[in-house]
Amino acid sequence: MLSAASPDLEAARPARLSPNLLAWLLVAVSALTLNWLADIPATIAQVAVRDTDDAMRLVEVRDLVMGQGWFDNTQYRFVPPEGVPSHWSRLVDAPLAALLWLLTPLLGQHLALGVTAAFWPPSLFAVFACLLYRGVRAHFGTLTAILAIVAALQTLGLTLQFAPGRVDHHNVQLIAMLGLALCLAHGGGRAGAAAGAATALSLAVGLEALPFIAVAALFLMLDWVRLGRERLPAFVGFGAVLALCAPPLFALQTAPHLWSVAACDALSPPWLWLAVGGGLTALACAAADARLATPAARLGFAGILGGLVVAGFVALYPACLGGPFTGMPQLVKDKWLHTVNEMTPLATFLESGRWEIVAFFPALLLAALVAAWQARRGAPERRRYFLVAALFLWPGLVIGAFQFRGTYIPMGLLPLVAAPVFARAVALAGEAGVSVARRLGVAAMAVGLISSVWTLPFFAAALLHPLEAEERGETALRCLTPAAVAPLAQLPPGTMLALIRMGPAILLHTPHAIVAAPYHRALTGLTAGIESLGGSEADLRRHAGARGITYVVACPGQPAPDTGPETAFATRLAEGGASAGWLEPLDVPGTFLKVWRVR
Repeated sequence: MLSAASPDLEAARPARLSPNLLAWLLVAVSALTLNWLADIPATIAQVAVRDTDDAMRLVEVRDLVMGQGWFDNTQYRFVPPEGVPSHWSRLVDAPLAALLWLLTPLLGQHLALGVTAAFWPPSLFAVFACLLYRGVRAHFGTLTAILAIVAALQTLGLTLQFAPGRVDHHNVQLIAMLGLALCLAHGGGRAGAAAGAATALSLAVGLEALPFIAVAALFLMLDWVRLGRERLPAFVGFGAVLALCAPPLFALQTAPHLWSVAACDALSPPWLWLAVGGGLTALACAAADARLATPAARLGFAGILGGLVVAGFVALYPACLGGPFTGMPQLVKDKWLHTVNEMTPLATFLESGRWEIVAFFPALLLAALVAAWQARRGAPERRRYFLVAALFLWPGLVIGAFQFRGTYIPMGLLPLVAAPVFARAVALAGEAGVSVARRLGVAAMAVGLISSVWTLPFFAAALLHPLEAEERGETALRCLTPAAVAPLAQLPPGTMLALIRMGPAILLHTPHAIVAAPYHRALTGLTAGIESLGGSEADLRRHAGARGITYVVACPGQPAPDTGPETAFATRLAEGGASAGWLEPLDVPGTFLKVWRVR
């Protein structure tokens, strides 16, 4: 009789794939079926990007490679001749500029720019996936960690931030915030220090994550308040490293003459005050810990110190209490800011029938509910993990209901919740004695955490009415494409007045200057763009003279918002319902855009 270890018996058994290998195959299928692959050729050949911020980032990086100073982040072709200073981080520009500099001698600048734009974001996703894998494996094991990558590849709001051409800073922030969340879930001094470093990087890159950073800091402080010395290392490590890292990162990307200038939209003295003040508060709590024997004493001590830091912020930098858009005219808020997707509330999306929003909120809500339940009722050794997830998901849902950009970071953390549910659904499928209802319930929950699943009804509708869906997508993007904008480079260089959202594409694909682009620091340009294209002929002519405009450009079917009760003169001009002797129509081969030279 053959033993269990017999080679003959082993050879007779059919080969079986391990669950881990099957999960890795699922990762491969998920990656290969992303829309990314279809976007790569156009991104490389045409430097085609879908977002205005991506186009402006590439303009900024190209200028840096061509010799513009590291500390000089002014875009001089934007509202010339003075230009507009950017508040974006040079820390994001640096690796892109390094790739462009290395590739240009080999490929030429245009192709090198396309290759950089195409492959940098997916490379960042590889970093994100590795961090996600390691973090989830530490709590749940290898299979769940692999399924976390599957969940990430199926989370639409996450994969969009790492798609080819997506060179804006949100993907870097997602990596930093994932690192912060995983460090909080792990606990301990080293993890706290790493969390502080990730937070400093996030602040240096942009301030969108401020609400989540505040929640993280409060969580660490209250964790120490509740449990005392055993939770002190994480609190102190976070605060001390944040206070140590934020100032050098600020100095690294900020010109010395601006070190004392308060900027509410970027890392600067107001936010350094909070970062350093928070770090000193954590160190003071550590020094006083032995004399603070009760939670009430610890809460009172930390509350007083924290209150002083916040009071100092309010007294020294009151303008920043109003957010980054201080001093913005109401006209610009109404006609531009409130129309930007990032700033749009959930109700507006629903009222306008933009059902693509279902790829975000239902899965996020389900993940937040699962995380909250598991934090309260789950296995004790994993409650902290789910509590941290819940602390990021719920604020994101609340903020996202009022400003869509609030969903960006929680979508990046959704796989932390989805992966354990996926793993549980797999385990129950092969577990004896489990009721069908329970299996179906967990499976349904797992499916509900796949954000793309929620879009299937609308995808089916698009298949039934393909022309309508294609026309809707084409109208939204057509005037930003290289095919539309690049032919304008045939014209002698000048200053162009075009739709606000066309500005970055014109800068990227032509040598022309622009008046308006979707950036809040360029209030004069935004005002000129809104009033001239949305107002009367007199408004258009006044701004054309004041801004030295050479060309007026219109995108047929995409009018500027009217500023008065009548249809704007520029809209009627583009539709052929008006004319002006001081505007000479031009025929620009290769584009459907309409162009006039100012006489």
